Amino acid sequence: MILTVTLNAAVDITYQVPELTPHATHRVGEVRERPGGKGINVARVLCALGHETVVTGFAGGHTGAVLREMLAPLAPRDALVTIAGTTRRTIAVVDGTSGDTTQLNEPGPTVTPEEWTAFLTAYDSLLTGAEAVALCGSLPPGIHVGAYADLVRRTRAAGVPVLLDTSGEPLRRGIAARPDLIKPNADELAQLTGSREPLRATRDARRRGAHAVVGSLGPDGLVAATPDGTWQASPPTAVRGNPTGAGDSAVAGLLSGLVEGLRWPERLARAVALSAATVLAPTAGEYDAVAYDKLLPQIAVSDISP
Repeated sequence: MILTVTLNAAVDITYQVPELTPHATHRVGEVRERPGGKGINVARVLCALGHETVVTGFAGGHTGAVLREMLAPLAPRDALVTIAGTTRRTIAVVDGTSGDTTQLNEPGPTVTPEEWTAFLTAYDSLLTGAEAVALCGSLPPGIHVGAYADLVRRTRAAGVPVLLDTSGEPLRRGIAARPDLIKPNADELAQLTGSREPLRATRDARRRGAHAVVGSLGPDGLVAATPDGTWQASPPTAVRGNPTGAGDSAVAGLLSGLVEGLRWPERLARAVALSAATVLAPTAGEYDAVAYDKLLPQIAVSDISP
């Protein structure tokens, strides 16, 4: 079983408009809703790849109930902890002319100390049957900035591989707890290391404590610094579409490759193909399975070790 953690879950709403114009009234052509938050996105893709997956984190209020209703028909098992606050919503507005997406993210509910303690109890219990853990996304109000570092330590103490995918100070503190893998994007790497050069920043991030670092280069693919070498993985061509959830699909590719015992080049190829296929999907956060099967053998993985 793979466990994904989404402390700031959401109901994702995608609006399709003919053209997004500032200061104007828009008629929405199509509305799609889905359970969201980075860890839930990861879980959805893991299930599509055939992996038993459990989602945990927090859910509360009317939006939390809607999220759970939408999650039920999907394959991930719901182990979300109920809280008094109301789960947030995120709004993605897709411009039909350019294909660009404007994202609006609510901050999320305030989690009380008692609710955090209840989550930790549930988390420790779930670790017993986990093959790997993904800690994903932002922290909701009320959760201390070192929360991910605490969860990394608990996971490592249980002997379970842990991937951390967050940003800012939670990433800075979390990496010091020595996660098995982090997957920052270029901006997150720059904030962490001060370097805009992807390979240098990825190697520097690894020296700060992570066992392996996979940096996202957006449409150019991934660069990875690992104990076994350094690689760059790229799609055959840049793809255009809605990038929402593409990074989460990459996390699912990396995590599934880990539990399947794939070599790093194979993990990276899967991650890049899933990410590109997510950009091509009509609904934010899902991936186009036909595009994935077509793209996977076309991913170029180069050994760039010194």
